[in-house]
Amino acid sequence: MTIAPLTSRRNFLAGGLAAGIASATVSQPTVSSAANPPGRNGKSHMKLSLAGYSFNRLLPKRPTPEQEKSAKMTMDGFIRFCADQDLDGIEPTTYYFPKTVTHEYLMHMKELSFRLGLDISGTAIGNDFCVAEGPGREKQLADARQWIDHAAVLGAPAIRIFAGRVPKGDTEAVAIERCIDGINQVLEHAEKRGVFLALENHGGITATPAQMMRIIKGVRDSRFFGVNLDGGNFRTDDPYRDMAVIAPYAVNAQVKASIFRGEKKEPADLERVIKILRDADYRGYVVLEYEESDPLGEIPGYLKQLRQLIS
Repeated sequence: MTIAPLTSRRNFLAGGLAAGIASATVSQPTVSSAANPPGRNGKSHMKLSLAGYSFNRLLPKRPTPEQEKSAKMTMDGFIRFCADQDLDGIEPTTYYFPKTVTHEYLMHMKELSFRLGLDISGTAIGNDFCVAEGPGREKQLADARQWIDHAAVLGAPAIRIFAGRVPKGDTEAVAIERCIDGINQVLEHAEKRGVFLALENHGGITATPAQMMRIIKGVRDSRFFGVNLDGGNFRTDDPYRDMAVIAPYAVNAQVKASIFRGEKKEPADLERVIKILRDADYRGYVVLEYEESDPLGEIPGYLKQLRQLIS
């Protein structure tokens, strides 16, 4: 996406960008306390990626070198699978990185991906910003900053973050305020490193669009904050309606093979999900996150369908 470098997103003028005019006129910066949708150019454009979580059944979590040797799939194998599918990018989900992540490991992943013609479209962390003040919260914030650093080294433009869940004995209102504060704290580091924070709708205090919007509107306006729209995580009476509410804020988008209406699972209408993104003028990666039982057998078919839908 193209964003005027000296203005907040609410003052972004998209008119001149459709013709690729670099000298588009912008207004003076203003102070804003709430996150706003990213500036677009009025035309949707999507590329295709695959999340490492799609092989959750095969990839070992936080593997030791010995575990990697005996694993059904490794991160290298995942990258090569994505290249065989002629994807544009990959999302190497951090759960499957080694227990100790070294600079050499990150450089190997970056080199292999680039040599095989793959962008690293993003990554993800399993943070919880609802944790109360104390050592546990400081660790959550420190881990988030560290993974932002790893993302920057990899060249990953975005990192999926979570909000968390209400701790026992606390209220949702308190948890949301803690989450907003946590995002704002690590956002400063993300801006310095050039990595977008993408808040995912992922249950807990992000289970509904109303909850998501309370958090979004509490985060300070930053060109490096947005939403990771997860097409399978709203478990409401109309998840497609709810996706459309947060789609304008998306800086990353994931799709799944299934959705839930309440607790009832049904096949996802991928065409409808892509239309929601297109109607929001979304520009960026569509990341398949497969969560069914046969990744090696079914992922190629879903990628083929998505490739046709986004073309």
